Amino acid sequence: MSGKKKIKRTVAIATLGCKVNQYESASFQSGFEDLGLELVPVQANADVCVINTCAVTGKAGAQSRRLIRKVLRDHPRARVVVTGCFAQIASQEIIELADRPICIVGNGYKHLLVDIAVAEQHCDLEMYMGDIGTRKEICDLPVRRFADRTRAYLRVQDGCNRFCSYCIVPYARGRCRSQSPEKVLAQVGVFAAEGYRELVVTGIHTGAYGHDFTPRLELLDLLKSIANRFPDLRYRLSSLEPTEISDELLDFMAATDCIMPHFHIPLQSGDDGVLKRMNRRYGGREFAEIVKRCAAKLPGAAFGIDVLVGFPGETEAAFQNTYDLLASLPVTYLHVFPYSPRPGTVAAAMADQIAGPVKEERVAILRQLDHKKRVEFYAGQVGSVHRVLAENARNKHRRMRGFSENYVPILFKAPAELANQVVTVRIDRVEDENVFGTMLA
Repeated sequence: MSGKKKIKRTVAIATLGCKVNQYESASFQSGFEDLGLELVPVQANADVCVINTCAVTGKAGAQSRRLIRKVLRDHPRARVVVTGCFAQIASQEIIELADRPICIVGNGYKHLLVDIAVAEQHCDLEMYMGDIGTRKEICDLPVRRFADRTRAYLRVQDGCNRFCSYCIVPYARGRCRSQSPEKVLAQVGVFAAEGYRELVVTGIHTGAYGHDFTPRLELLDLLKSIANRFPDLRYRLSSLEPTEISDELLDFMAATDCIMPHFHIPLQSGDDGVLKRMNRRYGGREFAEIVKRCAAKLPGAAFGIDVLVGFPGETEAAFQNTYDLLASLPVTYLHVFPYSPRPGTVAAAMADQIAGPVKEERVAILRQLDHKKRVEFYAGQVGSVHRVLAENARNKHRRMRGFSENYVPILFKAPAELANQVVTVRIDRVEDENVFGTMLA
């Protein structure tokens, strides 16, 4: 791409949604910069505007619609390119939103987006879609840097084969497709050369990495290769299904300093009946045993748990089962979402949809539990010493903020030039959800 004629233009990239979307937008940025385009904020005038949309919830779809309208209104002369999951599942709706030429690029064609966006000739409407479900290979999207990020995302996988009854993602992202170990290692090398100290290993279904290869590989195989080749970097694992956390993975994490003791695990519900209707592949008791096993093998590890509240048929008793399960476990924090129907999914047609006010009340109850769990976990860390990746002092306390190995956000006094450095910090006190510490070295 770098051998092509340089084009003096500006580009704005607006991104909604998950870490994979963030990674892919960073790849677009790298591609545009290779062509000589200048990246500008989406609020500024731009020759090209790229909108990387999300559709994981009804709220995300609405945000995508609003953003498309805003960009079209605020950038009347720009070439507008819409991509991402909302573009994949709602292309006709986007066409109806647009009152002028627009380009829609499906998830299976993101590797072509940069060239499409800068093409000199284009029609009133261009669509690069195709059937995402038939895609056999992951889009090759190399990244050089992330804008204003200390921690980089390392996308190793795309797509999902699970088809949970509430989830639109398999229809928007297609089936599981993994990046080759060689290309993953090459990308880690680029990030290392660019000065990153910590990478988040991520995908749409990260734990399914390598299952589409012959012979089959496992995520653990990839992690061993990365840690062996680049042991001086820190690595965090993105969301893993509970049944994918094996004893072998836990033993490797316990024995390997560069893999951070931090888990992000989707529970969704603690009620077995709801889990079955969700098409989840475990029960509440099995989930509890997995978390306890992780905590035993990695004492002090952090556990972030996803919970989906108000799924069709969730009775008060079923919700109470979820609450009781989470309250009994050594979890660190909760990501709580109200269920929203996604047209085209099995759950959207289910009976016994839960009223909005009921969902809001249950979400509020679990967010109170989230606060309690965070404060308890942070208080238990007082007096402990950690290796912390310093990020920045852009907070109301005007102190350096960074994350410990087990994902505790710590505020401490440090000179600005230590940003993006790993330093030693002792946790001194906790005030509400604010954790304060002292830098030792």
